[in-house]
Amino acid sequence: MAVFITGGAGFIGSAFIRAWAQWYPAETVINFDKLTYAGNLDNVAAVAHHPTYCFVRGDICDAEALRAALPDGCDAVVHFAAESHVDRSILSAREFIMTNVLGTQVLLDVAREKGVKRFLHISTDEVGGSIPEGQLFAEDSPLAPSSPYAASKAAAEHLVRAAVHTFGLNAVITRTSNNYGPYQFPEKLIPLALTNALEDRPIPVYGDGRQVRDWIHVDDHCTALRMVLEKGRPGATYHIGGRAPLENRTVLTMLLELLGKPMSLLTEVTDRPGHDRRYAVDCSRIERELGWRPQIPFAEGLAQTITWYREHRDWVARARSGEYRRYYAQMYGALCRC
Repeated sequence: MAVFITGGAGFIGSAFIRAWAQWYPAETVINFDKLTYAGNLDNVAAVAHHPTYCFVRGDICDAEALRAALPDGCDAVVHFAAESHVDRSILSAREFIMTNVLGTQVLLDVAREKGVKRFLHISTDEVGGSIPEGQLFAEDSPLAPSSPYAASKAAAEHLVRAAVHTFGLNAVITRTSNNYGPYQFPEKLIPLALTNALEDRPIPVYGDGRQVRDWIHVDDHCTALRMVLEKGRPGATYHIGGRAPLENRTVLTMLLELLGKPMSLLTEVTDRPGHDRRYAVDCSRIERELGWRPQIPFAEGLAQTITWYREHRDWVARARSGEYRRYYAQMYGALCRC
């Protein structure tokens, strides 16, 4: 079996690759990643010399690069590659439209040309917009994205569904809630707050900090993706959540208590424009059809994540500085392909 993974040097993609190498050590994994600021080869160092692993540096908007890297008849494409930081999309939406929309269409086209047997598209709960208290966002609920990032991911979903309907592509879509865990670039809420707190720096809190998010450990997410890839219905959409809805301020309070840091580090800043108040996904379909449920309680996963970041401050420093790119260039001579 050959699996082609886009964005495999990012946070969730790299976690999936590390897990896949343990689940199926004899199967080929091709990691296709552009290595933007959030793509870090340190994240896949544990599998870098595995005989069935191959890294290819490339852009999903580049059809020729995809054609050269994607094997004919590939068993599966798992599409993680995306621009994903909401704040950056508010400052400039262009990169999000290029990667998340155009890049997804180019990948779909090449996947059809190459006869890919299965296409798994990773989306986000943010495509549903802010969900009123007492309601859940189901797979068949209307899409109502609020940010340029969410809008680009909603557009990508429509393109995947169009490929299923028009061309019969065997594709499945998943939408996940907020992921956390090791190797997450320190711009998202938990790693940003954690790394700032370790250095006794202020932790920004948007508005009143009462925004509600559902948290899932990245390892639980990857287990769900494996089940969807192997057993999910063609053309279906599955929600993957942690069943751990918490206000941002509650998450930050838990984090500071575990670190033994003062609450005075929390610093209210002007709220993000158009900030969604509440995300809440209905995960009953994946539980009912595939028997998946999250296994890592949030408090336990948060404590594990804190321990990892405490023990890997060198990773944080390299991720912030881009030093890892020079490091791997020296180790392997190039970042192109195996």
